[in-house]
Amino acid sequence: MEPMQLFELVVGMLLAIIALHYLAEKLRLPPAVALITGGALLAFLPGLPVISLNPELVLVIFLPPLLMDGAWYIALSHVRRHMIGIASLAVGAVIFTTVVVAVVTHMLLPSLPWAACAALGAIVSPPDAVSARAVLQRVHLTRRLSILLEGESLFNDASGLVLFRFAIAAGVTGAFSAIEGLESFFILAVGGALVGIAIGAAWVLLVRRLSDEYLMIAATCLSPWAAYLLAETVHVSGVIASVTTGLICGWYQHVVFTAAVRMRSTSFWVVLIFLMEATVFMLIGSSLRGVIERVGGFGVVIDQMALPILWIVLAMTAARFIWVFGSDLIIHLLRMIGIDRYKPMGTRSSIVLGWTGMRGVVTLAVALSVPEGFPGRDFILVTAFAVILATVLIQGTTLGSLIRWAKLSDPPSDIARLSMSEAEAAMAQV
Repeated sequence: MEPMQLFELVVGMLLAIIALHYLAEKLRLPPAVALITGGALLAFLPGLPVISLNPELVLVIFLPPLLMDGAWYIALSHVRRHMIGIASLAVGAVIFTTVVVAVVTHMLLPSLPWAACAALGAIVSPPDAVSARAVLQRVHLTRRLSILLEGESLFNDASGLVLFRFAIAAGVTGAFSAIEGLESFFILAVGGALVGIAIGAAWVLLVRRLSDEYLMIAATCLSPWAAYLLAETVHVSGVIASVTTGLICGWYQHVVFTAAVRMRSTSFWVVLIFLMEATVFMLIGSSLRGVIERVGGFGVVIDQMALPILWIVLAMTAARFIWVFGSDLIIHLLRMIGIDRYKPMGTRSSIVLGWTGMRGVVTLAVALSVPEGFPGRDFILVTAFAVILATVLIQGTTLGSLIRWAKLSDPPSDIARLSMSEAEAAMAQV
């Protein structure tokens, strides 16, 4: 593609984003649904080139700032309070879903090696931070559920990526060691956290010495990419590094930024994140044409892959519900024997939590990174795309109705206290 054609395509995509987002607002649909659908329709217009995504480039461009944006606004005190629940979803649920999907896939396709089945499970197991936030921005959840979902979306990509690497290595070499896997996971997680702390500390020291507001904003925008690239260079988790940097920057923003800088940086950052999120969903929809053409057309997909993919999507969805309800049951049993530190969520909250498993750009990018010649690569790619469409289009459009049906409310202990400015405004109205 010529440079001018590429620029024209980018401009056209941005115009389509504005139009589709406006249409979603009018139709009261989640914007992610309109963007994926619009991108898929545009991909098949005559004369438009086939969009081929470079998975590594997609992850590097979009993932670090989107992860940092989520970490920037999350409260560390709430993360610490619900850390057990977040870890259960970000690590336990990802591993459980990977195992369930791998077993179901191998039952449906016995000729597919176990390593390929495990790779598919690792690809589709972690819900996506971008997809989750794009949908959850439109609905109202209790504070506990919001913290659990935000925390899960920040950390579960690391779990899924580590499992994926192990599965690919096992498929290529034919060997796998659980002990070595755990050691690698620990090194990747701790190393990523250390890199994130280092970049976050460097950001605090740098911004404190900068007097120009625009330099402060520029340094802040570069920090997630610096953390991710440095972590990947030293072979640790870039996801954990970006999240850790975001947590530190968000915690110290009120110390190093003046009110004027916070207002300007927030305005710029909100527009940037909006464009990046929308572009991600447009790229997902636009890549459908390339995926379909690769496997031989819609006829091949429907005749040979549709039924196994349907069962895999159902198994993946059921695995999350089993894990969520099983975790709540364990809490009930602990309270029965006198351990009442943790409170169960209840049936309605568990149903909502189980239904919030949207997949997105990470699932697609990781699927695209499966090496050429890897067993079942085409089936893995089509399944990953189908999972994204099913979760965003079905769960994304019905989540609001499900939450309204559940009629969830915060317990008194979870109701947020007023900030100083809110308290002053409330007193002035008395």
